[in-house]
Amino acid sequence: MEEKIKYMSHQFEKKNFAFSDEQKRKFLLLYEMLVEKNKVMNLTGITKFPEVVEKHFLDSILLNRVADLNKPIKVIDVGTGAGFPGLPLKIAFPNLKITLMDSLNKRVVFLKEVINALELENIEAVHARAEELARDKKYRENFDLSVSRAVANLSTLQEYCIPFVKIGGHFISYKSGEIEEELQMSENACRILGGKVKQVYKFHLGEQKRSFVVIEKCKNSPKAYPRKAGTPLRQPL
Repeated sequence: MEEKIKYMSHQFEKKNFAFSDEQKRKFLLLYEMLVEKNKVMNLTGITKFPEVVEKHFLDSILLNRVADLNKPIKVIDVGTGAGFPGLPLKIAFPNLKITLMDSLNKRVVFLKEVINALELENIEAVHARAEELARDKKYRENFDLSVSRAVANLSTLQEYCIPFVKIGGHFISYKSGEIEEELQMSENACRILGGKVKQVYKFHLGEQKRSFVVIEKCKNSPKAYPRKAGTPLRQPL
């Protein structure tokens, strides 16, 4: 345990993160719960501790390079899967008010177990599809920030995520590799949904090429969006 804490601390410090012992303990417990649950349920293909620290924990929290995460802003993590980036963001930046959303109930049950075990506050896990939840008045255009590490093209992700964001807020997509063509092909979706690309932040994480695509919400999303379940994926705007 001490060796893992020491290793993790060093990796965090290299990226200018300084966490309390309590925060480090929570990161380690998250890792242990993830690996244990992964034995009976497919949550992640990444289970070795150094890889989890780099590709799940650090990758998630490096969002602070493009967003002010020290304020008590409302964040929704769309298609959170095993809880990334939402859980590491909550551990690293406790002031955030986070909603974790996923369409698979088994994953949501796991997320609730983690939330309880880590004694996290102002965080919820919701079982829903983005196409349906984004039409709920409680959630629609009610967040300062929408984030997603889900694997989908940017046009589809924008239709899932931008309707959750209030005017003046942002949708930030976690992306890998070269994204110029994807950005170009998503311009129409961005315009229709009321967004504007504000910044593309590129960086390396280990050997990985990573990017944050920062989209500002400039006007209300039309009521027709998101379209019914499955359509954004099959027929991107």
